[in-house]
Amino acid sequence: MAVVVIKEKCKGCTKCVKSCPFTAITMEEKKAVIGGACTGCGQCVDACPFGAIEKTDDGKEAADLSAYHGVWVFAEQREGKLMQVAIELLGEGRKLAESVGCELCAVLCGSGVENLAGELFEYGADKVYYADAPELKQYTTDAYTKAIYEAITTYKPEIVLLGATHIGRDLGPCLAVKCNTGLTADCTKLEINPETKGIMQTRPAFGGNLMATIVCPNHRPQMSTVRPGVMEKAERQTGRSGELVKLSVNFAENDIRTKVLEVVKSAKEMVSLTDATVIVSGGMGLGKPEGFDLLKQLADKLGGTIASSRAAVDAGWIDHAYQVGQTGTTVKPKIYFACGISGAIQHAAGMQDSGLIVAINTNENAPIFDIADIGIVGDLYKVIPAIIEELDKLPEK
Repeated sequence: MAVVVIKEKCKGCTKCVKSCPFTAITMEEKKAVIGGACTGCGQCVDACPFGAIEKTDDGKEAADLSAYHGVWVFAEQREGKLMQVAIELLGEGRKLAESVGCELCAVLCGSGVENLAGELFEYGADKVYYADAPELKQYTTDAYTKAIYEAITTYKPEIVLLGATHIGRDLGPCLAVKCNTGLTADCTKLEINPETKGIMQTRPAFGGNLMATIVCPNHRPQMSTVRPGVMEKAERQTGRSGELVKLSVNFAENDIRTKVLEVVKSAKEMVSLTDATVIVSGGMGLGKPEGFDLLKQLADKLGGTIASSRAAVDAGWIDHAYQVGQTGTTVKPKIYFACGISGAIQHAAGMQDSGLIVAINTNENAPIFDIADIGIVGDLYKVIPAIIEELDKLPEK
């Protein structure tokens, strides 16, 4: 849809200029003029008291929605290993595919990683589209976008899901733009509308203070990036097989504008919060960065890992890789210790689905106690050593 001004009706009142949230309207010779920043939101249409602004068909041919079928999952892999989020997406994709009544497919890109197709079949994929080329060995925006866009154009999936990882957050928008469709980022819930069979994509909005459900009724494919650690992983069925479709991918000299010259791995200790079964997390209530040493003692006793709130990361006490919350990692361990964490909604959004939540805080009115299964009001520097002492008394297995 496009927004146009009917010059004969425009009185130059400037109400449309004031109503536009994108400052896309200017006045020329006392007449409103729509600029290139216009998104077609229609605010000016409602604001105009003279009916001088209308929405019209922009002349683009509507997509034939009936031509699109299937749920596709981007099977993100690194160095020949499937990322856990791909397995989570296959689990969620299976539910969506059954609701729509279509195939669940995975799209795999890489070089010499055909063996991963068998793994994808065992995790529930009915079909795997595989793009194999030396240019796809390391992720680059241009190469992966070209390979997957051509596959989407050829096979026309109805739904495309990507993990909200560094790669997925880069790849998803590029694909959406080329496909002339929408993209809902950082989804925490996906479901099918039983009447329209369209996907309803739910994500936190306004700092996590409300949940917005977004639909894409007029364009295909419907695309979402999904937070890692939110969806249930697909169960592996050993020996399960499916159909492998090899994609023809050819790159011209100027198709890829970047080159990976070298991959330098960090020498620091790495953390995988999404796979942890026990997490001991600390916030500003620790009072000092050395407090994480005590949390690590408890985490080691329980075979888990430490984590933190955003405030502790912003204070420079711990690396961002350990951050749990809306702007960090979403986790779902069996046990989550929240130590000295107030429980702001942004943090709660990233851990509230944990199996058992244990909160330790000196403030008995802290919001974290509203979602905790076990709440301990006290000094964590006394409580945690007491817990460790009791754990030491247990017989070794």
